[in-house]
Amino acid sequence: MKANGTDAKAKKIVIVGGVAGGMSAAARARRISEDSQIIIFERSGYVSYANCGLPYYLGGEIESQDDLIVVTPEALKNKLNLDIRTSSEVVSIDPQSKVVSVKELNTNKIYDESYDELILSVGAAAIRPKVPGIDLPGLFSLRSIEDVETIQSWVESQNPRTVVIAGGGFIGLEMAEQFVRRGLDVTLIDGKDQVLAPIDPEMAQLVHKELREHGVKLVLGQSIKGFLPPEGVGEEIPKSCWVLAGDHQPISADLVILGLGVRPEVALAREAGLTIGERGGIRVNEYLETSAAHIWAVGDTIEVRNPISNTWTLIALGGPANRQGRIVADNIFGAKKSYGGTLGTAILRVFDLTVACVGLNEGLLQASKTPYETIYLHPSHHASYYPGAERLDMKVLFHKESGALLGAQVVGKEGADKRIDVLATAIKAGMTIRDLSELELAYAPPFGSAKDPINLAGMAGTNVLDGLVEQVQWHQIGALDSGKTCLVDVRTKGERERGFIPGSIHIPLPELRNRLSEIPKGKEIVTYCQSGQRSYNASRLLRQNGYSVRNLSGGYLTWNTMQPANARMEVLPQPVQVRAK
Repeated sequence: MKANGTDAKAKKIVIVGGVAGGMSAAARARRISEDSQIIIFERSGYVSYANCGLPYYLGGEIESQDDLIVVTPEALKNKLNLDIRTSSEVVSIDPQSKVVSVKELNTNKIYDESYDELILSVGAAAIRPKVPGIDLPGLFSLRSIEDVETIQSWVESQNPRTVVIAGGGFIGLEMAEQFVRRGLDVTLIDGKDQVLAPIDPEMAQLVHKELREHGVKLVLGQSIKGFLPPEGVGEEIPKSCWVLAGDHQPISADLVILGLGVRPEVALAREAGLTIGERGGIRVNEYLETSAAHIWAVGDTIEVRNPISNTWTLIALGGPANRQGRIVADNIFGAKKSYGGTLGTAILRVFDLTVACVGLNEGLLQASKTPYETIYLHPSHHASYYPGAERLDMKVLFHKESGALLGAQVVGKEGADKRIDVLATAIKAGMTIRDLSELELAYAPPFGSAKDPINLAGMAGTNVLDGLVEQVQWHQIGALDSGKTCLVDVRTKGERERGFIPGSIHIPLPELRNRLSEIPKGKEIVTYCQSGQRSYNASRLLRQNGYSVRNLSGGYLTWNTMQPANARMEVLPQPVQVRAK
């Protein structure tokens, strides 16, 4: 066997953790070296399972638990000659002696195992806040098949009617969707004013609307304070607890899912003297080596570089973990392959919506003081004249000077997955917003448009870079001085009748040339239409007629998303009074 042009000397490789990165490393190592001894220790009873599919099994979309098992230990033994030891927890590491101590959880026996190379793929643990009542029955996290089995047992024995989801991240939203699918009354709580922290507030509002339309009650900006025992009167007694969130009234819960995020499992690494980074994960170099020789780390437990900001971050995603495992296996056998960092490309289904993002959001860009521009688009996902066209809501962020792509968010019923993958590839390739306009993308009416939404984003961004248009953003509209600014709505009469920005005048675009006298030259003009494209044309016309003009990026659709009527908090029914013991 050869690896990267050199003989692959047989090694004894010990891997701690048998999911995602760990199993990817094991499989790759075996393909490189048939003679190496490869041992995988897994604390749970399962390896190589699809943990991203757990919510869908709990909701019944995936019907059999067996479908979550990618491959069994027995099959891995036969196929790859891997020594897999489940229900086995590595309790300590001696980097000097190159030995791990292992506890067999079924027998409590502890023994030592030596290694030539050690890979830590220990993952991350669900956050359980240290608040009163956290150990009450009926409160669960979801990270493993054992967790699913425990939750399923509670559901079958208690027949819950109400469920509270604590946390509006990816797991929280997936669980909310799945419990609605099962017919439960779902309340979702988050300490922030929005769900899905990786996306910006105006994009999150689209998700809020979808959740509410499917009956999910949102309690936002209210952190979990604790849980009270199930006391009450008559039918109001919950089967699990009363949930206390901020200053909100107690919420009855027959079942609680804790989706408050994850924390890297670093206790083992810390006790072994490995360097832990400022973000709380194991610190690795570009080759995924830890601070100790012959010890590597991958997956949710490590800090990674964000290649856009070049800062350390924690990103718990299966795709990067699998790629990291493959790189480590190559490097163990003499390669010098570097891991290029994690962009954080992610996607989620929320009922009928797809929500996708990549790179940095505005909050991160502002925190890093990066000069950037933002464009919004609301195109159809395929040719608008072809039946079934659905609106995409897109936000693309790029460097104000170089045009380098910095991040993107896409929300829609169809086509979001395709566009986010193109944008993620473009960012990885170092492309700029200008390059998007020149991409040759597949077109036929059922699939796209002659000017794909990606091309349109490139064209809009290029216009900004070239100075053909100056923009105003939705959040700046409220601060405009009406004495110095004139808002011009260039939409149709029908569109305006369905809603408009207060204080604006209405001149449809086809009439604009003949009605220039109605537009004051002593004021700055802000043009807007439904999505920003027609008003761009209006801004060009006005500028060439001597006006100082800016265009509202994303138009009325983006502005309207963030208005109070669309962003109100749910008011839940007043429950019976409960008291803490």
